[in-house]
Amino acid sequence: MTLGISAAVLTTAAMQLTSCKEAQRENPLLQESTLPFGAPDFNKIQPEDYLPAFEAAIQQKRDEIAQITENQEAATFGNTILAFEESGRTLDRVSRIFYALTDADKTPEIGETEKKVTPMLTDLENEISFNKALFERIRQVYDNEYETLQGEDKKLLEETYKSVVRKGALLPDDKMARMKEINMRISDLQIQWGDVLPDATNDAVVWVDRTEDLAGLSEADIAQCAKDAESRGAKAPYAIVIVNTTQQALLASLDNRELRRKVFEASVHRADGTGKYNTFPIVVEIAKLRAEQAEIMGYPNYASYSLEKTMAKTPDNVYAFLKNLIAQYKPKAQAETKAIEDFARKTEGADFQLQPYDRFYYSAKMKKELLDISDDEVKPYFNVDSVLVNGVFYAAGKAYGLTFKERTDIPTYHPDMRAFEVIDKDGSTKALFYCDYFRRPTKRGGAWMDGFQKQSRQRQQLPIIFNVCNNAKAPEGQPSLLTWDEVTTMFHEFGHALHGMLSDCQYHRLSGTSVARDFVEMPSQFNESFATIPEVFDHFARHFETGQPMPAELKERMLKSINFQTAYALGENLAATCADMAWHMLSSDQIPTAGQAATFETEALRQVGLLDAQIPPRYHTSYFNHVWGGGYAAGYYSYLWTEVLAVNIADVFAQRGALKPETGQEFRDKILSRGNTGDLMQMFTDFTGMQQPDASGLLAARGL
Repeated sequence: MTLGISAAVLTTAAMQLTSCKEAQRENPLLQESTLPFGAPDFNKIQPEDYLPAFEAAIQQKRDEIAQITENQEAATFGNTILAFEESGRTLDRVSRIFYALTDADKTPEIGETEKKVTPMLTDLENEISFNKALFERIRQVYDNEYETLQGEDKKLLEETYKSVVRKGALLPDDKMARMKEINMRISDLQIQWGDVLPDATNDAVVWVDRTEDLAGLSEADIAQCAKDAESRGAKAPYAIVIVNTTQQALLASLDNRELRRKVFEASVHRADGTGKYNTFPIVVEIAKLRAEQAEIMGYPNYASYSLEKTMAKTPDNVYAFLKNLIAQYKPKAQAETKAIEDFARKTEGADFQLQPYDRFYYSAKMKKELLDISDDEVKPYFNVDSVLVNGVFYAAGKAYGLTFKERTDIPTYHPDMRAFEVIDKDGSTKALFYCDYFRRPTKRGGAWMDGFQKQSRQRQQLPIIFNVCNNAKAPEGQPSLLTWDEVTTMFHEFGHALHGMLSDCQYHRLSGTSVARDFVEMPSQFNESFATIPEVFDHFARHFETGQPMPAELKERMLKSINFQTAYALGENLAATCADMAWHMLSSDQIPTAGQAATFETEALRQVGLLDAQIPPRYHTSYFNHVWGGGYAAGYYSYLWTEVLAVNIADVFAQRGALKPETGQEFRDKILSRGNTGDLMQMFTDFTGMQQPDASGLLAARGL
């Protein structure tokens, strides 16, 4: 008893001391950063800073909204729309830093804070979306000033008004209340998704006991498997980790067919309930709630509701686009599959049945025989550092006049992250760019771009942009070498980064990548085209040991191989796209149960002619993060849609001079700098001279 009382007294004293120390220390998230560019000071920010920072920033936002609604003066653009635009600056800063970590370095502490913070943010969003006094002032400005405003002022008013209307500001009270409930529940479900899927993917690792079972892999890949095993608890000497897509790159090299099967099955079934993880209950509830949202807003399904604000506009337009592609794709896919199976039977016998886990393996062997090329032959020329500096940065320098200076004095959230000052052609600082390229257990799968700070002349903010990938990091002292797919992914994500870094907009809401989903992927897909421009390729494709460029003969074989058997890549994308659309074309009473979800996907693919065991969706429903955890619901089609735009733009660059500064400047002026300040189709027309995109070049660009 005495010991217990003494311990309690000591604990209380310790808590008081801790509280005193916390009171003396200013929360760095609530202060303007003193670092160059306003960069986040990760040397000062501690995990325990986030929750109190959110609490303070949310209250500040509430106070700022109250100042707008309690203003007794007549509503004007300045005291309502501009005041609304400028509200929540602290919250925006805190959120951008925090959610960068939830994606890229989600420690248990960060995960626990996310569970507390996300409902708070959803509650705030509900308050704002359904604040009748706020909406009435916004509507007054829209009614009174829309016709007289010009340029970005007019666009800001339009986007602000339409946004609150789409969220339900005109709904009657009972439907507003239900929308609030739905928003809160979806927020909770997406937190669950964000917890379960990374755990499922990490748990799907395939353990390997014997080195000989890894026959076919390069020494570097085997070393990586050993490193991955060590970082995941060393349950066996080697581990094959599962990446976010259905197919796994190592299947192209792995001789052991049974191990190939295990890896493929681990990927496909990571979260469908055949193991310890099952995301289907989350999926079907999100789908049902989205359908109900759409119905409350007066739409037959979520796809109709979501697509209204895109370039495509309607599901009919999306399906017309997809059906045309599917019709052209199917015979090519069937021929490709038959060719691979026939090739395999030459060595495996006439009865050999090609399985999806065999496809990459025999396709790679076929490519080696026909084109005399393999990934292991070219990877030594794709050192990640050279691809970044001599490829990605070099192309941006040639096309847009940018230079990049590494800033080792700016702290990052992880040692693998690097920071670069982006300097414009006139010598002025244009942006700060970070890159975080290597995978780790605390990072979700995939690759993406985001920013700690968006560009805004109104706020006098320079953009602070980052790219994240999931490349394997070589053991200490060895180079990190990339596949060609990983090279193009770096160029792709940097295209998004350029869209953010070269933004030159007045308002935060309109700047950078704040455009429709079926436009936002265009700059990134277009930027991939720079990777194969001879001058750029020769500059980065250099042997990691000798520094010599890739020999002309190897380069010719390698570039020819890029479009070898590309029906698969198109097919997996089409299948994922059609699965996404199928889920979001349902009314709320048509949503299947969790137990029926896998069958629903199968039937949906059968109906559009894409049920093909050899070419499964790039993401099955149970691990389709773009759709259930991200912002691509009824929007995954945008990758193919924007690929058409990108092909058209690449053709214009080729005609005018792909690395000609004048061409890059025009693209920068007419598209990259403009954010969402104008009509997106008009921007496309202004640069290309085309009234409508031309899809005829898509299959040709893919080698089909």
